[in-house]
Amino acid sequence: MPDPTPASPSPSSVQAEAPPSPIRKPPAGAEAPPPRPQAPPQAPPPRREVVDNTVLGIGLIALGYAVIAGADAAVKWAMPQVGPAMAMVWRGIFGALAILLLARGAPLRPVNGRLILWRSLLHCVVTIGFYIAWARAVPLADTYAVSAASPLLMTLLAIPLLGEVVGWRRWTSTALGFCGVLVMLQPGGALWRWEAGMMLAATGLMALTRIWTRILSRSDGAATIAFWLLLAHVPVGLLLLPAFPPLAWVPSPGVALALVGFGMANGVAHFLFARAFALAPVSVLAPFEYTTLVWGLLLGLLIWGDFPAGSTLAGAGIVVTAGLYNLHRERLRARAARREARA
Repeated sequence: MPDPTPASPSPSSVQAEAPPSPIRKPPAGAEAPPPRPQAPPQAPPPRREVVDNTVLGIGLIALGYAVIAGADAAVKWAMPQVGPAMAMVWRGIFGALAILLLARGAPLRPVNGRLILWRSLLHCVVTIGFYIAWARAVPLADTYAVSAASPLLMTLLAIPLLGEVVGWRRWTSTALGFCGVLVMLQPGGALWRWEAGMMLAATGLMALTRIWTRILSRSDGAATIAFWLLLAHVPVGLLLLPAFPPLAWVPSPGVALALVGFGMANGVAHFLFARAFALAPVSVLAPFEYTTLVWGLLLGLLIWGDFPAGSTLAGAGIVVTAGLYNLHRERLRARAARREARA
């Protein structure tokens, strides 16, 4: 095969440099040669393509949250028979299997193994907190209403952990958001029960794991983070079996099918999230997290006949409004930072 690069001349073949030949001018009246065509400058990606990617990202993130809500409804329905610990085992086995299949041989070895370990274990604590609440018949929409405070807690945790600066507007909206939490958890209300306090603590830990996810995204891929998180549920669930033994060690066929689908759905949802965030800006996709409130309301009403109390809906509305305002302020800050970078 010939070498595509031109060969350099040997020293013996180099001759003395000939004097430059004079430039010949065209005779008078002759037509000047046409100018050489220049390559057109590369155009930026068309705006329509950017819009299409954003729309596709919105569709994927909305589908991902719908899948997660359906998976949560499935495990809540199966909870009386399997219990919280065994539900964690099922989630870990089939969720990690789904990630393994969807990764298609991509390496899942972590780079920041220590932080992935701590994040996975802490998320297991979050999981067991919500599973205990569902086992004690806390409605699905109520748990989503409490967990809606997670973005507000992330705003506070980002100050010491990520070095972010929070202005007075976001401080004010965050404080109003926590007033919404107090409305939901008011004495004598539907959520005035110890499980609500446990879910609020689990929501705080969930906010911390999401901050750690931002840090891990600098070194590890989404599939790696999700795989080890789900796999960690297996040993932790087995350790918790003495405290939460299942009603039946071998579930009925219907419950087993629901648990397999629940575990696989968790893996699929994580891939939908990763693909969505690769296509569209975070500031556009983040508000769709609150769609789980709608799904929780619909699924709870259809399956169990649950409907949140007025105080729960009012408090959740305040929390969601505060969270959306914080996202709006974050978008404005990002836009100002891009302008300064271009200046």
